[in-house]
Amino acid sequence: MASILVIDDEPNMRAALERHLMAGGHEVSVAGNGAEAMEMVERRPVDLVITDLYMPGMDGVEFTIRLRQGHPDVKVIAISGGGWKNNAEALELARRVGAHRTLPKPFQQDELLATVDSVLERE
Repeated sequence: MASILVIDDEPNMRAALERHLMAGGHEVSVAGNGAEAMEMVERRPVDLVITDLYMPGMDGVEFTIRLRQGHPDVKVIAISGGGWKNNAEALELARRVGAHRTLPKPFQQDELLATVDSVLERE
């Protein structure tokens, strides 16, 4: 069982991700933005972060950069449904700054769990 932090500014998406990950046997905590999530990681380390890219305040790219600086061993999966930029470009940027994998929204529960398992098994 892994400790996973989900970051998304949409409450329904956070709840759905939490439910799916818990069904997959993981311990899950949630945050509504990058700043809140960074405080949580500082207080209690996690194995994996799943972060949305487009959020007010500290977005997922900035969060990933800061996480890589202070917690380089934490795995990251970036997710995005679009936003104001090209989604493929945003997901590629997330990879370049340190996300281990990316998932475009919408995705299926089995795809999410398979991606989580793949990232956690890497090292």
